Amino acid sequence: MWNRELSPLFLKGPLSFGKSLIERYETLITPLESSSLMAKFKIIISDPETGTSKIVELEETHALPLIGRKMGEVIDGSIVGLSGYKTQITGGSDKDGFPMRPNVHGGVRRKVILSGGVGFNPQDDGARRRKTIRGNVITDEIVQINMKIMERPKKPKESKKAKEKAKIEKAEPEAQVASEA
Repeated sequence: MWNRELSPLFLKGPLSFGKSLIERYETLITPLESSSLMAKFKIIISDPETGTSKIVELEETHALPLIGRKMGEVIDGSIVGLSGYKTQITGGSDKDGFPMRPNVHGGVRRKVILSGGVGFNPQDDGARRRKTIRGNVITDEIVQINMKIMERPKKPKESKKAKEKAKIEKAEPEAQVASEA
């Protein structure tokens, strides 16, 4: 039977540890170390219309709005420095290179049997393998996030008067060139 007085956590006097478990745990993580636990993401934003991509790095407080987001979510582009744009999270990978997979829920790393898709490319038909992959939620262990542009900023439409002025301005230099000759 467990006796509270004999337990090392409750010893008093010269044999006591001096600190409770909570006090010892708090001393394990110092303020300097806790600041290094902040998220740092490398975000790759692809543009399907032009076929180009752009790399953006976010650190500390700039990266916090992405934590907890799921793959497939459409977010405001101002988070990654593209104001007026809408971007969709398409994937990513964690610190050890394991890819995120949309059908594995949560932000955990799991070993699942795959028959193809993200994380496994079978060489034979019907081949299945147990592979380690990451869930579909962005956590602080994710290093790379892939996004694509879904919506561009809306351009203001020109009025009819502005179009007519542009035509007149184009016609005037041509008339001046013809009169000089």
